[in-house]
Amino acid sequence: MSGRWSLVRRALSLVAALALWQALTSYDINVWLRFEQFPTVTEVARAYADRITGDTYWQDLTDSLTRIVTGFTLAAVLGVTVGTAVARSRLAADLLGPVLEVLRPVPAIALVPVAILLFPSNEQGIVFITCTAAFFPVMVSTRHAVRALTPVWEEAVLTMGGGRWRILWSVVLPGALPGILGGLSVGIGVSWICVISAEMISGEYGVGYRTWQDYTVVDYPGVFVGMATIGLLGWLTSTAVELLGRRLTRWLPRTENRPAAPVRRRPAPAAAAVLPARAAQEQEQERVRS
Repeated sequence: MSGRWSLVRRALSLVAALALWQALTSYDINVWLRFEQFPTVTEVARAYADRITGDTYWQDLTDSLTRIVTGFTLAAVLGVTVGTAVARSRLAADLLGPVLEVLRPVPAIALVPVAILLFPSNEQGIVFITCTAAFFPVMVSTRHAVRALTPVWEEAVLTMGGGRWRILWSVVLPGALPGILGGLSVGIGVSWICVISAEMISGEYGVGYRTWQDYTVVDYPGVFVGMATIGLLGWLTSTAVELLGRRLTRWLPRTENRPAAPVRRRPAPAAAAVLPARAAQEQEQERVRS
């Protein structure tokens, strides 16, 4: 029942936001924030219906999804590998740590000129930017998660005769998995931000490219169609990562949104045992007196 009410509340919040948007744009509200040039919800819905009937929309959708899946997959593999190596090996930390810490503050979108110079095609450059954007959240989360593991688990495996690879697959990766999944959730969101920005700057197809083209020709309903498409794709991919994480961590206890069990007071075992013993002792004394 609680899950059903949660879905109802979420649907109502979305409907309320759309209704507020429709009201502000229909009456051309212009109090500090200017809504007079904003398209209404109905205008965006009509533009969206026109777009999905054409082949261009689905081609842009396919191109953006291909870029995000390719870049994010590479970032996940590289981020987990490098993060684990830096956390477990002093040599890897000395060799890779300084370089990674210098590059990490640089925004991935600032690497667009570098991608244009390095790669022969815009497609490869956009995948590179997407991979770079997701790499650092995954790497940092993996590094912290591996370093936070208790040494007792590793010592137990060593006591039973396990080697380095056994420790890695049986202790390190399963123990750090919740932290790794947190980095993946952050990385997929950052990837969408950067892939859309890269498509706006140097892309030929894609949702970001089409959204920027609509802005240059002053097609504001088309711009909002692109924004809605980006939001929907981001939500779907983030949900997919979350569901995958829950499936991989089924062994973890689930305490999210679960009401606390009522505390029931029980008599102490010692008191419960003393009462019958005292009654039996009194009965025995009474029998002796008689």
